[in-house]
Amino acid sequence: MKPWSNHIQLLALASAAALFSACETDRSGATGWTYNDPKNGGFERIGYLEQESGPGLVLIEGGTFTMGRVEDDVNYSWDNIPRRVTVSSFYMDETEVTNQYWIDYLHWLKLIYADSYPEIINRALPDTLVWREKMEYNEPFVEYYLRHPAYQDYPVVGVSWLQANDYCAWRTDRVNEVILVREGLLVHNPTAQVDEEHFTTETYLNGQYEGEAAADGIADVNPKGSGFRRVRMQDGILLPRYRLPTEAEWEYAALGLIGNSFQELVTDRKTYPWNGHYVRNDDPSGRFFGTIRANFVRGSGDLMGVAGDLNDAGDITVPVYTYPPNDYGLYNMAGNVSEWVMDVYRPLSPEDKSEFRPFRGNVYQTRVLNSDGTVADKYDYNVYDIAGVNRFFLEYQKQAATRLTAEDLTLIDQGVQKMEQAKEKEKERKIDEAQALMQEVMDLVTSSESPIAPDLRDGMADYISNTAGTQKMRDVSIEENIDRRNYRKADNIDYQDGDFQSSIYFYDASYETDNNRMYEWGQTTLVNNRARVYKGGSWRDRAYFTIPGTRRFLDERRSTSTIGFRCAMTRVGSPTGIGTRGDDRR
Repeated sequence: MKPWSNHIQLLALASAAALFSACETDRSGATGWTYNDPKNGGFERIGYLEQESGPGLVLIEGGTFTMGRVEDDVNYSWDNIPRRVTVSSFYMDETEVTNQYWIDYLHWLKLIYADSYPEIINRALPDTLVWREKMEYNEPFVEYYLRHPAYQDYPVVGVSWLQANDYCAWRTDRVNEVILVREGLLVHNPTAQVDEEHFTTETYLNGQYEGEAAADGIADVNPKGSGFRRVRMQDGILLPRYRLPTEAEWEYAALGLIGNSFQELVTDRKTYPWNGHYVRNDDPSGRFFGTIRANFVRGSGDLMGVAGDLNDAGDITVPVYTYPPNDYGLYNMAGNVSEWVMDVYRPLSPEDKSEFRPFRGNVYQTRVLNSDGTVADKYDYNVYDIAGVNRFFLEYQKQAATRLTAEDLTLIDQGVQKMEQAKEKEKERKIDEAQALMQEVMDLVTSSESPIAPDLRDGMADYISNTAGTQKMRDVSIEENIDRRNYRKADNIDYQDGDFQSSIYFYDASYETDNNRMYEWGQTTLVNNRARVYKGGSWRDRAYFTIPGTRRFLDERRSTSTIGFRCAMTRVGSPTGIGTRGDDRR
């Protein structure tokens, strides 16, 4: 590291002094030893107030509510049975993620990956063709909706559940990077980052990202240290991950019961995210009396109202700050676009989920470690879902069989052969060798003159499960959890609804395969472990779907012109924040 001026070092020391000033004279209530004293061993206690609100987020104070159906089940789906649950406090975006925000994301990807890994950019592109309908003229939306500045503040659509999760991870890293720049620890220079050498929160915390330092770090009170160290999660400076909200969180936030309660009494039941049981504003004293409260289909063939007085003013989506917010300050929690949530869909989830922070979809992971216990190096290549790419190639060959030339068939056959080799390496746990073979498949495709090469490249990009520069993670194993009682295996999506124990074949162990569970996808149901819940109504739905308790599902790889999303973030510490009655009770 280059030497820093005395001025910069003094700034770092001053920052550290401010960080620890609130507790520099603290003593341990257990041992009586003083904290933050190098002469005393350097035991640390952080002077922490509360969590910083990330950009775009508002605090949703948690509590109990009745989740599920609040009026007739017009679809007779019986998948949102009412149940009382508790949701912890959390943060949520006040609006849906916009086209502008997504363009920012694509621009960053081009800065980092354009030269070496253009397929990563393809992987993040929204599907603009979702606007096409066989009996509608929607080509202008195909061409302009994502990129024209007229739509920059409209919600992004054509985004799959997987793409939404990738965006959340990217946003986490950019926000935490800016925090470190703001604190004077890193130099803001995104153009210097390329390929796997870019900032992520995990690689920074694990010492695998250096970047261009603006200071030596923060003061280290450990007497065995160098005097300075990098920021750790224990310092409370970096924020938790941006993520999709759970179904329970989204529904709770949409209802906004905080505006309908007095002490512990909910005074008025809500059907929609606003007060009352009407879709029009029913306050005769206000100037908005009689206006539609959200962007949805008002009736047969009526998507926007009558010329001269366009009531909802939205033939498709509308800008994200249109219409008044609900009592939490959240915009468009009814109408405009439906929104992805984290949960895997099961029709009986309301009966199966816990009463506290209910969620279905847990897959537990841990960092990959070296034999000496240190964290394994980050990926310096893209990681492909080998089985997924293989299925895509074979299905493509099947669908295009009569139109493929000899060159096309050769390209597909060569790719499939390498994938078979990759699958064998994967079985032998030779992951690096398996992924090297997958990179050879991508190189074959990108160097080919075959007219189907762009299709194959885009299809492969959809099955990138980890990008270059991300931390290596793995699913936890049963053997490392031998003594645990709360869980044993990594994947708990099927728990109590779809696993072998809940299958109709539970009496016959020979049926314990993924193809013989109670959810036989493509035969008796469209439900499987890739079916993800989306909530709320859209610009193309009737008013019924704007009710927060309604729930629908779609495959996590698919997208539509009616589904967008917003991000959430876990709230750590106090559920209410400084200066509220929750803190006063302590």
